[in-house]
Amino acid sequence: MTEADEVLRIADLRRACAMLLDAAESRYGPEIQLAQLDVGYYWNVDLRAAYTMAAQPELAIDCGQSSDDLAELSGLLQRDPEDVVSLWHDIGHLSGLLRLLAYLDLPDTGEARGA
Repeated sequence: MTEADEVLRIADLRRACAMLLDAAESRYGPEIQLAQLDVGYYWNVDLRAAYTMAAQPELAIDCGQSSDDLAELSGLLQRDPEDVVSLWHDIGHLSGLLRLLAYLDLPDTGEARGA
């Protein structure tokens, strides 16, 4: 890949998200009952440490919570269109939920699926 090819196009990202979410819905249905799964907490690496390749990334690990991510998603969807969107904060919670979908799809998680 050349430098000219290293361009993140938001339209491509939007299309990829739609494709992947369609696949997740096809596989797991329109809703996943998180309370029935053992997915409450997860490890998370601080964004700044992750992208600056911190010398000791283990010092930048914190804990995320799926129910908090879900609550933040709900709040985002209920906000007034005039409200400020904080990309670093809101995308962080969204990515926690997307990573949860990826985790559920691992072949060896043993988690109950869907309903």
